[in-house]
Amino acid sequence: MKKFILTGILCLLVMNPVFSQEVGEGKISGYMFGDYFYNILRDSTINNLNNTGVTGIQDLQGFDFRRIYFTYDYTISNDFSTRFRLESQTLVSVENTLFLTYIKDAYLNWKNIFKGSNFIFGIQPTPAFGVAEDYWNYRSLERTILDLRRIVGSRDLGASLKGRLNSSGSIKYWVMYGNGSSLGSEGDRYKRTYAQIDLQPAKEWRITLYGDYRFKADKEFELINQNFSNDALTTDLFLGYQEKDKFTIGLESFLQVNYNDAIIDDQTDYIIQNRNALGVSLFGWYKFTDALIGVGRYDYYDPNISGDFRSDSRNLFIAGLSFVLNEKVAITPNFLFETYEQPENGKTIDPSLTGRITFYFEFL
Repeated sequence: MKKFILTGILCLLVMNPVFSQEVGEGKISGYMFGDYFYNILRDSTINNLNNTGVTGIQDLQGFDFRRIYFTYDYTISNDFSTRFRLESQTLVSVENTLFLTYIKDAYLNWKNIFKGSNFIFGIQPTPAFGVAEDYWNYRSLERTILDLRRIVGSRDLGASLKGRLNSSGSIKYWVMYGNGSSLGSEGDRYKRTYAQIDLQPAKEWRITLYGDYRFKADKEFELINQNFSNDALTTDLFLGYQEKDKFTIGLESFLQVNYNDAIIDDQTDYIIQNRNALGVSLFGWYKFTDALIGVGRYDYYDPNISGDFRSDSRNLFIAGLSFVLNEKVAITPNFLFETYEQPENGKTIDPSLTGRITFYFEFL
């Protein structure tokens, strides 16, 4: 992953001080969010657990900038535009706090390469969860389930086509072919293909059908000295309903099939099985007043529904009250609570609870 020092942001500030988006000019924008957090409850073995959505040791508390976006959009002509975006995060631990800055977006958008469709090349968003994230609208509290559980990366380096399939734009499509290595450098010949159909049957409703196929190297099981295909297929369905400026409800579910990813000792023989992951997310927010919004979400995630490999399903609860001080400034007291399926060895895993006061602000 490419890393840049934060002074790179200052360099962009002096590149082009124009804030309009007319042809031949650029625009600078961005947003930031962070918290004061306190890890109220943690199991003593939390750092040894896999697939956790709530991390960190008990009683750790402090300030954290979880995301800083700095974006420069430049309109080359009526046909071409570009985006360059830096993201900065802090990694908080007992030992120290590290600021990491890296390239998030760097792409060229060729508008109307043919009627109703754009061609995009470079480091760009994947088609996986943009619509769901827009409906959730509280990335400042947590990523959507596909992103949180690392099922699909939010970015990839590749080429895509996106546009509308009818004149009204109620049916859209998005296809992409990429490295499949997220923001990392490419180190093999295997790629990932993505596709999404976005439907809006009515003003309030949104439905997306998503799928991707990730080509991977064969998996070798030394125990039986054989290789098997280890590709992965991911499918996802999102349903969203929104009464503008009143409330939003979203439901998302995914299934990921990792072919031939597990070997089971059947006492008399060895069985090769797929390892299938399942996730369901239900979320919503309600606007009590222009200055007060209630937010809630529940996620269920099981990385191994296809066999008794491990007892590691997760239940994540998020709740908060967002105080909107300005259309670009909000403060949201919230908590994250995660429970864990109890292992079969008789041990128990205590739940995790983190309380936060999240600050969100943006600039344009």
